[in-house]
Amino acid sequence: MPVTAMPLEAPLAPVAARAADLNARYRHHAASAVLRHALSDPQVGRIALVSSFGAESVVLLHMLAMIDRKAPVLFIDTQMLFPETLDYQRQVAARLELSDLRIVSARSSALADLDPAGDLHQSDPDACCALRKTEPLTRALDGFDAWITGRKRFQASTRAALEFFEADTDGRLKVNPLAHWDKTDVQDYMINNRLPRHPLVARGYPSIGCAPCTSPVKPGEDERAGRWRGAAKEECGIHFVNGRMVRTGAGQ
Repeated sequence: MPVTAMPLEAPLAPVAARAADLNARYRHHAASAVLRHALSDPQVGRIALVSSFGAESVVLLHMLAMIDRKAPVLFIDTQMLFPETLDYQRQVAARLELSDLRIVSARSSALADLDPAGDLHQSDPDACCALRKTEPLTRALDGFDAWITGRKRFQASTRAALEFFEADTDGRLKVNPLAHWDKTDVQDYMINNRLPRHPLVARGYPSIGCAPCTSPVKPGEDERAGRWRGAAKEECGIHFVNGRMVRTGAGQ
């Protein structure tokens, strides 16, 4: 049965206070319970799930579909994604019957002005991510008080202290229902629910972004080692740490 967020009885508290209160109340809840509460707690407000339809995205998308298939899902098409990702997105959305999938992209005028040759990622990957990911998502989140991500502590050292609820730099809540899951939890959920896998995972891509900036990962490497390999960059700018974009490459 769909879960509808309760009308706010009072204006939302400051985002840091909301995050602290929600973490205190739901700290010991399971991932599915955290997600259900995020969709209905009045202090969370209007919320959307942001999904890359990447290597592990299907877990949270399936969990959401089991609670409310009508909940908004935002997918950023950077126009530089692997064809396999676009095919996978269509396959998963159809299978889970997601009824409010919103595909977000950079404005054509912005692309023409800032990246006319489509090679900005080579000279300034931060600017490319800002153009193709951060700005489109900022527009798409207008009107929402919170957003749901699939980030997990085990994915990278920069995420080791991740909580269920975070205060984002733009005054919104960021909700991470799978924060405490490990790799085994993810794999077990996919197997038990017979969920389709992203085809690139079998080819050595445990973390999948844009095609020009993603490479296969070798055994023993960090799961995100294939993202922006060789650059002092680990995050696209959508996710921040203490209000700043993470720039902590392997050599730093």
